[in-house]
Amino acid sequence: MTLAKRGRSISVSGFLLAGAIGIISSTQTWFTVERADAGEAILVPGASALVLLAPLSLAVLALGAALSIAGKAVRFVFGVLAAVTALFLGWSTLQLLLTEPFGAVAATVTEVTGLAGGAAVHETVSSIVPSAWPYIALVGWAILLVACVVVLVTWRGWKTGGRRYRTDRVDVAHDGPVDAVDSWDELSRGTDPTR
Repeated sequence: MTLAKRGRSISVSGFLLAGAIGIISSTQTWFTVERADAGEAILVPGASALVLLAPLSLAVLALGAALSIAGKAVRFVFGVLAAVTALFLGWSTLQLLLTEPFGAVAATVTEVTGLAGGAAVHETVSSIVPSAWPYIALVGWAILLVACVVVLVTWRGWKTGGRRYRTDRVDVAHDGPVDAVDSWDELSRGTDPTR
């Protein structure tokens, strides 16, 4: 298997896997907010912690599907766009984990408790505990970034999408003009009228 073919399978698989991880993790609990008033804990899903998580993950899934059929130049654009997406999602997710994620969960706390204002929300929260899902999402963004690098390195060697019939064989003599073979039935049955 050539480098281009390996690159194609690796990158498409990486896009689809990263997009699936993003979609699934957006519905899962990223943070559990313990309440100071001893009320029920507030669960913050990924879509609430990182607002653009779900649509961008869906876009990555769509890019992964389109990557297998698009032309070379479009694949290069896909690789650049997805690399920017991976860096944005990875950086945003990392910031949620490295800094106090109060800003990301404040809207959810306000929605559940009905309290507004930073001071009131702060008084309601006793602790914010992250789950494993932000880390799983980070793995997904890393996979996407690797897939993007593979796309950008090997995109020139990828063949265009779809199946084409080669008419440049030197061992075939043509008595008349060569007509394009447009019928899939002709290709699949091997009944090429130009031969």
